[in-house]
This record gives sequence, structure tokens and C-alpha cells, in this order.
Amino acid sequence: MTSAAKISSLDTSACPLCGQPNQCAISAGLPPESCWCMQTPVSQDALARLPAEARGKACICPACAQPHPGNPTHSRP
Repeated sequence: MTSAAKISSLDTSACPLCGQPNQCAISAGLPPESCWCMQTPVSQDALARLPAEARGKACICPACAQPHPGNPTHSRP
């Protein structure tokens, strides 16, 4: 899959780290100020784990935004 194809098939409502809903206000059509990430710190290690094709395109979820030493993403139910 080409880089352009990966970007066009990227689900902006899903966390690129775990695949769960990211709860992004912007993806939901709401004002950016209402997003959970405006009130909650996002760990730098979580941002560093973002795949290059998702950077600036899809948000991580609140659970993945928390620092998880030794456990980079939360498990899916």
C-alpha cells in the first residue's frame, strides 16, 4: 500500500495506536476547544509512537495519551 493510500484510508475517528475510538471533537464536527485533549495532558512518549502517516491526521485516544511505561498501548476489550 502506498503512502497516499494509507493516508486516504486512515480512519480519523480511531486511535492510530490501538484502533479504539479516539473521542476527537474535531472528527465529530465539534469545536476543537471541546476536545478532551484540550483539558488532559498527552504524554510525549505516546506522540512519539504515532506512525508517520497518522501524524497530523488522526488523534490518539485518552487511554493511549496516558504514559504507560513498558505498556505502550492499552489492550482492546
